[in-house]
Amino acid sequence: MISSEKDMISGILADFNEISQAKKYRSLVLVKNSEKNRDVLEKSKADVLFDLERQSKNDFLHHRASGLNHILCNLANKNKIIIGFSFNSILNSKNMAQILGRISQNIKLCRKYKVKMSIASFAKNAYEMRSTHDLVSLFLVLGMHQKEAKDSLKNALERIMSNSKIEN
Repeated sequence: MISSEKDMISGILADFNEISQAKKYRSLVLVKNSEKNRDVLEKSKADVLFDLERQSKNDFLHHRASGLNHILCNLANKNKIIIGFSFNSILNSKNMAQILGRISQNIKLCRKYKVKMSIASFAKNAYEMRSTHDLVSLFLVLGMHQKEAKDSLKNALERIMSNSKIEN
């Protein structure tokens, strides 16, 4: 674990245009859902793409507009980009049932196409923080398997460690 200030790990939230510059300065580059999700998965060196379920599109009759499809999953798997799920997006959503359904669909797609997943609170203040046990329990209910949920807590840390080895 982190033993001193020297060992502190930092990440940055970047837009698509800022990814290459952010990669030079931080161990972990996170990109939030935007209109350029395919470009992020196809052309960038981002580590985590998250909040895909937060789209303004309406759901279809037989499936949800969850922001993820088989093409994006294949790109994420090929380029080793982690798909992130934010507890904050659930907590602060106006239509929680819709967000939960979209997350559930994205979990199934990630499992089918072997895309690494990561869950985190993405809290903006102390009251939005949740323990790892709470996050794992929620995502088990949403469709993750026990091993997937535990691994999803570790995936971002493993990426940080592998990025640190590359830098050194």
